Amino acid sequence: MSQTTPDLLVIGGGTGGVAAALAALRLGRRVIMTEETDWLGGQLTSQAVPPDENAWMEGPQTSPSYADFRRRVRDYYRRNYPLTTSAASDPALNPGLGVVSRLCHEPRVAVAVIDEMLAPWRASGHLEVLLQHRPVHVEIAGDLVRSVTVRDINGVERTLAAPIIVDATELGDLLELGHIEHVIGAEGRDDTGELHAPEVANPLDQQAVSWCFALEYRSGEDHVGDKPKRYDHWRTHVDPFWPGPQLSWTDVEPIGLAVRTRPIFQSRPTPHASFDLWRFRRILAAENFRNGTIDSDVSLVNWPQIDYWEAPLLGVDEVSAQRALHASRELSASFLYWMQTEAPREDGGHGYRGLRLRGDITGTDDGYAKAVYVRESRRALTEFRVVEQHVGVEARGAGAGSEVFDDSVGLGHYRIDLHPSTAGRTYVDIESYPFQIPLGALLPVRVDNLLPAAKNIGSTHITNGCYRLHPVEWSIGEAVGALAAFALERGCPPRAVRADRRLLLDYQHVLTARLGITLQWPEVVRTHHYVPQDAQESKDSVSVG
Repeated sequence: MSQTTPDLLVIGGGTGGVAAALAALRLGRRVIMTEETDWLGGQLTSQAVPPDENAWMEGPQTSPSYADFRRRVRDYYRRNYPLTTSAASDPALNPGLGVVSRLCHEPRVAVAVIDEMLAPWRASGHLEVLLQHRPVHVEIAGDLVRSVTVRDINGVERTLAAPIIVDATELGDLLELGHIEHVIGAEGRDDTGELHAPEVANPLDQQAVSWCFALEYRSGEDHVGDKPKRYDHWRTHVDPFWPGPQLSWTDVEPIGLAVRTRPIFQSRPTPHASFDLWRFRRILAAENFRNGTIDSDVSLVNWPQIDYWEAPLLGVDEVSAQRALHASRELSASFLYWMQTEAPREDGGHGYRGLRLRGDITGTDDGYAKAVYVRESRRALTEFRVVEQHVGVEARGAGAGSEVFDDSVGLGHYRIDLHPSTAGRTYVDIESYPFQIPLGALLPVRVDNLLPAAKNIGSTHITNGCYRLHPVEWSIGEAVGALAAFALERGCPPRAVRADRRLLLDYQHVLTARLGITLQWPEVVRTHHYVPQDAQESKDSVSVG
């Protein structure tokens, strides 16, 4: 066991953790960052989810560091892949031409880009990265976190300490290990007053998780594996809020909750499905590459059919949590087997036996993502809590725009997109205004030197639905890394920055002047309200995260 003391300790190398580390490094701090898997990037990489981004992502309000990440992804393809002339020259290159995002790319490319962005700092010794280390103990003294003990895959433990510690884990692990005030599941309307909250709190009401995987399709080949043990369960089980078994092309449209049928491949128009599942999250489109170099599209399966809502991960013992994770993988494997053997085909046949897992793209031997895709974490109790009344269009009224926060540290936007939950609730998918990230939501109510930097900030079950996506998590992490560096420079605890008007303005100046971060949407964006062009567009609207 060894002891190391950097300026900043980042536990969790996901999207928020990487952004926090980069911001602190750019402001002159030394950082240790740990990550449970062997890939940095979290939902961008190890969880295999192409980025869900807002409509203004290509505009000037995007964080320069996130814009740099996106530019590097495109450059990576231009440098290393046999793109067609038109694809290579397209400034808005989308390698997969997926519908979900204007930049659908392979998880391993995101890993390479993140490694590239961190390389100078690792070479200089200012950044140490500990992969395959997970936190197992937090030492608390009064209102300070003294140290975090992490354990590698061989069981070797290392105790790490720093003046400021960031919890960027996917599930808010440090909050639980340190007994730091937090909440899980759904708050009640009697607490938050939110229009779409349940009447009373239910800690076990948690959004579904998904175990994603990458597929290609090779017609005429046979890649069918063993039948999963509980395949027959998933093939026949029907939950009351779902129109049938999940092993089906029929699901629920998230916004209006209409039943729809969306097949994996469709060449003919399908009612209420303007595109097929294959194109939804396609991360490699063969048409973007010169003939004969890449002969099959690759699509990422993060579709409603693999949303696992049978049991929660949080608020249960370790055995139950592991059982839920296993069942989530089994659901995904069952859906693949169903697609290969029984799924209705457009030509009247059944099954696409040529569907083949691409574990090389997710970095695994079995073909599935390294980690489950987590939509909802433990959430810290913080000085300020973002509720639906701050961002929801229905809650605030047409034209009102989102709440303006004087302590804004960044921007974001996404629909309030809650997937079906472990409490038997179907989708909650409602419009939000483009919003700000308030500093108060990053400051735990008691502990002075721990900062949440992922999905574990001071949001609610409802508003987590719009603060949980890739670029928002990146901006949260960036603001936290900068806050840590600023607080260390001024010799004050992070919460003092919000309490002192002069310090707050100086910190915001660091964000804007040194990191180029925009803290306020233009008024036309802040008050933007999406209006479908016609009824069909409304029906085709999808929630994607």
